[in-house]
Amino acid sequence: MADYTPRMKTMFNEELIPRLMDELGLTNVMQVPRFEKVVINTCVGSQSDVKQALEDAKAELALITGQKPAETRAKKSIANFKLREDMPIGCRVTLRRDAMYEFLDRLVAATLPRIRDFRGISPRSFDGRGNYSMGLPDQTVFPEIELEKIKRQQGMDITIVTSAQNDEEARELLKLMGMPFAEGK
Repeated sequence: MADYTPRMKTMFNEELIPRLMDELGLTNVMQVPRFEKVVINTCVGSQSDVKQALEDAKAELALITGQKPAETRAKKSIANFKLREDMPIGCRVTLRRDAMYEFLDRLVAATLPRIRDFRGISPRSFDGRGNYSMGLPDQTVFPEIELEKIKRQQGMDITIVTSAQNDEEARELLKLMGMPFAEGK
């Protein structure tokens, strides 16, 4: 299994690098925009059973990504939200290299098509520096999650960090990798 290369990584290296060089007018292979990392973040907030909700969120995020999540903590106290400084409020996972390509492949091929009434993801969610962020309303769209074991709906944010210099390069990279952008938005 040491010689296994993810399908999406192979496609990127063999097909998309030459295609991106032509479409973007690049002369050097090192100028081609690449994926750097994918960050998946979920927050349980200030629910009544924060500890149990956090443990459930960690277990589900670990199941989805194949990596142990890191706990995120509140930076400051907010009385209206019953939030204290340094209180655990969520978890996140950063995927790089082969794990990142595997997750992106599953996201595009299996997860996004499972969203009810899905018409594509927003093409406007770029940050101006070539990174793309999207939110999912609940974790049940991932095929790894068993619906019978779900205790609460838990949304998540997915950020795809690229080496693209601008949004147009990043949009072209994501489109060629099969990301289903909505038309006309």
